[in-house]
Amino acid sequence: MNAGVIEGFFGKPWDWAARLTTIDFLRDSQYRFYIYAPKADPFLRRRWREPMPDETFRRLSGLRSRGTANGISIGVGLTPFEIYLNYDFAARAALRAKVEQINATGIHVLCVLFDDMRGDVVDLPSLQAGIVADITAWSNARQFIVCPTYYSYDSLLTKEFGSAPKRYLRDLGRQIDPRIDIFWTGEKVISDGYSAGHLSEVASELRRKPFIWHNAISNDSKLRTNRLYVDPSASAWELPLDLVAGLAINPMNQAYLTRIALCRLRQLLAKESTSTAPSMMSDCCRKLFDPVFAAQLQEDTRLMQDIGLKEMDAGTRRRLVVRYEALGSNPYAREITAWLRNEYEFDPECLTI
Repeated sequence: MNAGVIEGFFGKPWDWAARLTTIDFLRDSQYRFYIYAPKADPFLRRRWREPMPDETFRRLSGLRSRGTANGISIGVGLTPFEIYLNYDFAARAALRAKVEQINATGIHVLCVLFDDMRGDVVDLPSLQAGIVADITAWSNARQFIVCPTYYSYDSLLTKEFGSAPKRYLRDLGRQIDPRIDIFWTGEKVISDGYSAGHLSEVASELRRKPFIWHNAISNDSKLRTNRLYVDPSASAWELPLDLVAGLAINPMNQAYLTRIALCRLRQLLAKESTSTAPSMMSDCCRKLFDPVFAAQLQEDTRLMQDIGLKEMDAGTRRRLVVRYEALGSNPYAREITAWLRNEYEFDPECLTI
């Protein structure tokens, strides 16, 4: 199963040290890719016409080297914000310059993301398909994935970005090279599971199997930032692996705590496959986490995931801060205490509730 992580959330992004060690985690947990696409990086979004800063370029190059050494594909998500509203000579030149700069990092996967932007545009599928064709012609990446403006049947997208053109998905799928994957989040922007009937319907529209962008553990929205989704097995889960091109998991704002959820998601994936034994993943996860921390987290998961920060009384919050501070430099515990102190501020640009 081609599964991995796309850092594609709003709010406080991961730091570069966490990203580097995440590559090692992904290798050990049998994930296959990491894609850099934080909403907080303006040079991949609204300021895409400007070159990415030297520091970002250097860090991405280092991340790609780490990935190559560990068998993990490294990608970038580029959102040329509303470029199709005026794709003139200057816009095309700026886009080519950005793609060539991304080429210089040596990344393996390039994602062209048309999410979070206006979609009630005449000939939108043709405009987007033409931009994708240019990007893929200029890029040295070995894999491409496109995110449509309407990447779900969720009515939230129409509310935010206007009504999609008729036959939008069908026309986009027809005009984009069939070798290029297309992201899909399911029936909703945040979907717990994906039925065979739904996936088959979407594949018919797109003329290819959808590449799932999984938002169920992401906690960047106004309500979800109130929780830590460390146990995805508590939700409904259905993902027929033969009906999807891959799985990109959009993680939590907390880079280390995300690894706990990724371990458990890997176990769920193993149940869908005869090629991987769940017990192997359990052994891997046990090696990652301090047993004292693991025991404490097991006791407190319901508080953090089901009840949430806003519903905790002050005494419970203080007790938890003391409890996890006692673990000192443990990075998982430090993320919990930072969350308890409201250090993961909600980004009002986030679309979902």
